Amino acid sequence: MNMKRRQFLFLSSLSAIGTGFVGWMLAHKNNQSDDIADSIAIAANSPKKDLLLRFVSVADTGTGAKGQYAVARAMNFYHKRNPYDLVVLAGDNIYNNGEIEKIGAVFERPYQPLLKQGVKFQACLGNHDIRTANGEPQVRYSGFNMNGRRYYTFKRNGVQFFALDTNSNADWQNQLPWLEQELSLSKASWKVVFGHHPVYSSGHYGVNQTFIKNFTPLFQKYGVQLYINGHDHNYERTRSINGTTYLISGAGAGSRPVGRSEWTEYSTENLSFATYEVYPDRVEINGIGTDNQIFDRAIIQLKSA
Repeated sequence: MNMKRRQFLFLSSLSAIGTGFVGWMLAHKNNQSDDIADSIAIAANSPKKDLLLRFVSVADTGTGAKGQYAVARAMNFYHKRNPYDLVVLAGDNIYNNGEIEKIGAVFERPYQPLLKQGVKFQACLGNHDIRTANGEPQVRYSGFNMNGRRYYTFKRNGVQFFALDTNSNADWQNQLPWLEQELSLSKASWKVVFGHHPVYSSGHYGVNQTFIKNFTPLFQKYGVQLYINGHDHNYERTRSINGTTYLISGAGAGSRPVGRSEWTEYSTENLSFATYEVYPDRVEINGIGTDNQIFDRAIIQLKSA
């Protein structure tokens, strides 16, 4: 490739992605040392104009094993350079059977640095979580901020979140009408739904046709821009499907192989978490691994909904 062609592609990338991409490229160039990469990341992520909210998501975490601690350290590393105070915790919070007695080993100790900084975890229930007392001890646990509710909604700086119980024994008769009512009443520009189980997935569990039937018409009708989940132990981001991006961040402690589908934009089995920066006109998404490096970048434009 000649020099003019290289310059054209590089400048085109800058105009499409923005100056944050420069820091990412430089941090990866020629395998520079971590110290140099860190300093570039700090410079590239100085206070941002019009930033409404920064949050992260992770799921399938509750092992208390080294994989969970590795992701937790990466989450803390990111927090030091890009402060956030919200984590979407998308289920399977306590392996193997949701025993609340394990909460110290699988939640309070791994995330102690973040909890000490006032970071709030908003949880939902996974399939492993309901194996003990149908998950009720977790629903009542103050650190998960569910406030006794298996499905609930909350608002943060122009973003409204809707947490679901996606288990097979969930109260679907009441939960689906509740979701539609809450979505219809929402005045938020940004609507984010999260639950444990996937709608679209190229991983072990695959596509959920029932959820496609029940959820996607509501998401399209009421302008839900993002659905976050776990269950499949991988990272996968879809393209916008009728205005909604589906993101799996289930490699919070362990991982499984993941493939690709026609709607997949990025997928990897690497241990990881996802970050989100919400602006009035867009959401910027990063996938970050345990090496503290960004492996996936995406932008959801408000007009996509």
